[in-house]
Amino acid sequence: MAQPVQGQPTGGEKGAQWMPAPPERPVGCPPGLEYLTQLDQILVHQQVELLEAILNWETKNRYVVKNSMGQQVFFAREESGLCWRLCCQQGRPFVMHITDNNNEEVIRIVRPFQCCAGCCWCADGGNCCSLTINIESPPGTIVGTVTQTRSSWKPEMNVMNSSGETVLKIRGPCCLCNMVCCRCDIQFAVMSADLTQEVGIISKQWAGAIKEMFTNADTFSITFPRDLDVKVKAVLVGALFLIDFMFYEQKN
Repeated sequence: MAQPVQGQPTGGEKGAQWMPAPPERPVGCPPGLEYLTQLDQILVHQQVELLEAILNWETKNRYVVKNSMGQQVFFAREESGLCWRLCCQQGRPFVMHITDNNNEEVIRIVRPFQCCAGCCWCADGGNCCSLTINIESPPGTIVGTVTQTRSSWKPEMNVMNSSGETVLKIRGPCCLCNMVCCRCDIQFAVMSADLTQEVGIISKQWAGAIKEMFTNADTFSITFPRDLDVKVKAVLVGALFLIDFMFYEQKN
């Protein structure tokens, strides 16, 4: 099989315009994350898989990550086993590889298999009932973790840094039906660790009746302060994928 040519993007939309690389990487910024230092919003579009849409056969997810001007910043592809996708669907373990426009993997998101996790009444921020996802940048170096917390009716998550300290919290809407059935954008508020200030939003965007009915190809956006720690921005990208798999990977 032919190998990708360095510097030639292999993933994403055909004819996509790529975001130009920043002139230099700030001190302490993991390689490839310098793109995020310039952004206060990213858009994540899941690509429609024809086989999945026609046969309802769960395939590996692929996503295009863009800036607010529509320029492609990253490409994300899921690595998972066929049996996991067919039998576990939303609960499947996976590795999400996120590459830049040089085909270099800059972020790796790892979700382990947790057979008893997911109940918002039982989750307690890291116990066996809490859904967890780890974010690495560069691959092999954990920069943060997102873990589900006990929340009764509202989905809630802790965003933690590499030291295990909670730096942000995420709060979803009150009703699960609103998250799954609502024909509008669904917002998950990104709050400060003490819950006194909203610092950003992860939004599941309504894609239209036809696309929502026949596929589970979702569109998300994240807004955050431009000067937010770039590693925390990468962890919020991981939070987005955890939200997608928790609530929006059901069969249509």
